[in-house]
Amino acid sequence: MKRKINITLVILAVIVIFIPFFSNTALAVKVPTLKIGLNNVKDPKQVATALEIIFLLTVLSLAPALLLMTTSFTRLAVVFGFLRQALGTQQMPPNQILIGLALFLTFFIMRPVWQQANQQAITPYLNGKINFNQAVTLAEKPLREFMFRQTRKSDLALFLHIAHIEDTNDLSEIPTTVLIPAFMISELKTAFEIGFVLYIPFLIIDMVVSSVLLSMGMMMLPPVLISLPFKLLLFVLVDGWHLLVGSLVQSFH
Repeated sequence: MKRKINITLVILAVIVIFIPFFSNTALAVKVPTLKIGLNNVKDPKQVATALEIIFLLTVLSLAPALLLMTTSFTRLAVVFGFLRQALGTQQMPPNQILIGLALFLTFFIMRPVWQQANQQAITPYLNGKINFNQAVTLAEKPLREFMFRQTRKSDLALFLHIAHIEDTNDLSEIPTTVLIPAFMISELKTAFEIGFVLYIPFLIIDMVVSSVLLSMGMMMLPPVLISLPFKLLLFVLVDGWHLLVGSLVQSFH
């Protein structure tokens, strides 16, 4: 009992001794302050520069949506989802892996387009050779050319009709707000067509396995348990990832 009391007294003494030290250290630490405000502007160019920064920050916040709407990401992600369902592997590969693969394939496919936009618009703008509006127009041009190549004429005509814009042979007169939704539904249609073709061989395997199990009287055994190894074996033997990824990349050229 006395020993416990002595230990408690020692701990209290240590705390009393070091309290001034910690208090002085806390007072010595200087916390920086952050001030946000508006100052008087003498040059209108300063206002324009501030607005450009705000616009760029807004674009960065919308970057995921722009990546989905104006690149090859939509087709790739939808096809990979169809492949997983056709194989019947449920959550394998995981969503993170499929989305990551689609994302890096998008970087690979869109690299020439982004390089052209960088050479024609971003680099001259940073060097002060063109203004902001010219940079946006020049950066938009290669991206519009890519979307026009992948957009069906019927889909484009649909949105031109909805927007009450007369059909024109000059693609430069078509607004980007009309081109983007037409490009997206064209990508979805193409992805569904590829998904249908992917389903056919795996569907045949499911039908064969179901027929064999039914003829053997094994109706209580789920056909998926038997067909899944055969579907995985078929996909591996034909080097499915190589064929699928190669076909998807070449479909954009």
